Amino acid sequence: MMIIGVDYHPSFQAIAFFVEETGECGERELNHSDGEAERFYRDLQQRGIRVRVGMEATGYSRWFERLLAELGFEVWMGDPAEIKAKRVKKQKYDREDARLLLRLMRENNFPQIWVPSPENRDLRQLLWHRHRLVQMRTRIMNQLQALAMNEGYRWKKKLFSTQGRALLEKLALGPWASRRRQELLELLDRMNPTIEELTATVEREARKRPEAMRLMTHPGVGPLTALAYVLIIGTPTRFERGKQIGTYVGMIPCEDSSAHKQRLGHISKQGSSLLRFLLVEAAQAAARIHPDWRRRYVHLAMRRHKSIAKVAMGRRMAIKLYWMWRNGCEYSQSVKCGSYAGQLGTGHGVN
Repeated sequence: MMIIGVDYHPSFQAIAFFVEETGECGERELNHSDGEAERFYRDLQQRGIRVRVGMEATGYSRWFERLLAELGFEVWMGDPAEIKAKRVKKQKYDREDARLLLRLMRENNFPQIWVPSPENRDLRQLLWHRHRLVQMRTRIMNQLQALAMNEGYRWKKKLFSTQGRALLEKLALGPWASRRRQELLELLDRMNPTIEELTATVEREARKRPEAMRLMTHPGVGPLTALAYVLIIGTPTRFERGKQIGTYVGMIPCEDSSAHKQRLGHISKQGSSLLRFLLVEAAQAAARIHPDWRRRYVHLAMRRHKSIAKVAMGRRMAIKLYWMWRNGCEYSQSVKCGSYAGQLGTGHGVN
């Protein structure tokens, strides 16, 4: 078997390889644009050599992963943070990174991570596409609000009603302001049907998955949040405890404590930014409609700050959804299985 450590870059890759049967080793740099990298791996496949490739999880590598899967090569995807922690030398360059990956694979010390399936990755693109379009629509709506406010009108949400739009179109503006208003309204009219179509698709995909439907029984959780949670978490068996979900999503504070002094900073933000955004949104919706979540949110907001309370409730929701998924229960059942602290009753048989 040939073991290859790949330091991947969008335009090229530096590799270090070792052949177990012969002891042959070497290093190369393969370009992507002229097809040199693809020819190298296809030649190995034609020669019947079994290959194991190790690389850090990175962006812009989908085509390379598809190529290796097509050729039947074994691919190990590594955690960049853990690989960086294993670097001993205070030297970092492409060949040294490839050597490090090769050494970790040969020593069975390579920090492998879970890799989503191609279908999973493609559905994530649906979520990201809708999310970005909604952000663009929000910017357009904010610009239209600014145009109205500059003319002395502050209609807020009413601006986008039928009556509010008619009033906006009647405002007497200058030539360039009028053109800006017209083109922004045209963009808004084109984006709304697209976003509605993508939203309907997300709802259909969520209904296909029993685990997503189960998560939707939680207050504040809709099809978008449930589907994103299922796709990004993958499977609950990846985590032993619910607290690990907070770390994975990046909603725990950074810490730099020493000598019995605790120093906490902002949240780590090491996970999916999309899932963090949706969890915080869902937690705020739950706080509006559910009395228990409202009580917890208000308590945290009074102790700390509203922004901290929102993130804390988002983290709590991430853990709650994890246990619902892992135990296979809906929200009402999960409440019954939870803690009885603070509830009235006759515990331990004492009247």
